[in-house]
Amino acid sequence: MPLIHDADLASVLLDADVDDMHVLIDHITDKGEGRISLAASTCAMLVRARKEGAIDETARALVAEELSRFGGNSLMNLFRGGGGVSYREIARDVADHLKASHRADSDVAGLETAILEKLTEQSLSKMSEDDKVDFFKQFGMRYAVGSGAAASAGLVASIVASNTAGYQLSAMIANGVVRALLGRGLGFGLGSATGGAALVGPVAVALSVIWGLYGLTSPAYRITVPCVVHVAYMRRKQAIANTCRHCGATPASGSRFCGNCGAPFAPTPALPFGAGVA
Repeated sequence: MPLIHDADLASVLLDADVDDMHVLIDHITDKGEGRISLAASTCAMLVRARKEGAIDETARALVAEELSRFGGNSLMNLFRGGGGVSYREIARDVADHLKASHRADSDVAGLETAILEKLTEQSLSKMSEDDKVDFFKQFGMRYAVGSGAAASAGLVASIVASNTAGYQLSAMIANGVVRALLGRGLGFGLGSATGGAALVGPVAVALSVIWGLYGLTSPAYRITVPCVVHVAYMRRKQAIANTCRHCGATPASGSRFCGNCGAPFAPTPALPFGAGVA
């Protein structure tokens, strides 16, 4: 019987890279310092799992459980017997908190997309026009100086709709969040010569500024917002790792070539920007 009962979280957390689980643990435990609303025993278990480096299914389930608990307010948790809320409810609450546009019936992928779009648009609003040009150039898009918010929003929507570009954007946003809140990067290797200086700086600085706009002084949102952003990145990372980069088909398990187009099944593409060392 699976330890993570929420399918929207289990599908991501059970196969997640250890480094990504480390980030979620750091968000939940405040980098190991603990939180008033986090049981000391739970914090100790998560910190120990992080230090030992081996994140087993029990530790992954504990991450899912604590995220669920932080997602609900105390009254809701009381009526649920302390069980918290579903990840879909958490993602919808974060989207509403960030004022991200989404449909009432959006699934988690749609909610996460809306959140990434909103954070990108907010980051762009804090960038200079030259930074915006560099930002979109990284994705092979042309932004004309002075085009305005509507034009940039359309470009952002195109990026998010792309499999590879959307993954790269989600990683860029997740990296900016980790830099702003944890004081480090995701630990990617150096990207292209033009990527690191041009993009990570403006995005990270912009995200650091906009956190204040969203009231992350709230203990719950200080955890749910960065965790949902990171899970969104992890979900896109997992999706691109499991699809053919040439035709979009899903190769058979263990296959080295796509059964649809015959192309080699390549690993997750390298990110086009530099990042700090975790």
